[in-house]
Amino acid sequence: MTQELQIFSTIAVQTALEALAPQFEAESGFRLRITWNTAPVLVKRLQGGETADVLLLNRAGIDTMIREGRVLPGSEVTLASSATAIAIKAGAARPDISTPEALTQTLLTARAISYTDPAAGGASGIYFAKLLERLGIAAEINAKTKFPPPAGLSGDFLLTGEADLAIQQKPELLQVPGIEILGMLPGDLHMVTVFVAGIEASSPRAATAKALIDFLHSPSAAEVFRTKGLDPQG
Repeated sequence: MTQELQIFSTIAVQTALEALAPQFEAESGFRLRITWNTAPVLVKRLQGGETADVLLLNRAGIDTMIREGRVLPGSEVTLASSATAIAIKAGAARPDISTPEALTQTLLTARAISYTDPAAGGASGIYFAKLLERLGIAAEINAKTKFPPPAGLSGDFLLTGEADLAIQQKPELLQVPGIEILGMLPGDLHMVTVFVAGIEASSPRAATAKALIDFLHSPSAAEVFRTKGLDPQG
């Protein structure tokens, strides 16, 4: 009977982990059973009593789990980082987002936009909601915003014509065929999220969990992360 390694992972690294999983499974003999969601939702599930062998969360999520004694001391490894980006439907007109002022005007003139619902806990959604407040345009923009479902992709609304602009982590936008990255948030609005892996303190498969994290931190895995829109770390 095939043994399983339980993974709780943020959706921001989903495409990279899905691409790498078959190689690790073939070499280790373990099947990776991966639960995908935003890091805050996964943290809440862990706090509610669920467990996993490997936690792949954002820095804030791992830090919370470390404070609560849920991460094996010294097991955390920074794997990659990702910028929040803006996308349009492929072939659509490319509005100006080169400066904070240009981005503000582009957001105001867009027919509709989509970004991750901050209530769902995604890092880009929480940040962008605060950014709209900072720019003084929250009321206008949120009145024409389409939120994807929890763990959903804002880029999907570009394909249906329900939004002109989609804002999310770059790797999540790249998951949607038929859209293209317009650019990152400009100037001092730029926002990067760091993703960290750690071993659940109670895991009975700590050795295999460490082998997976070491594999994800290898040079060959780094190339896969890079092709999926993430910046490898370490």
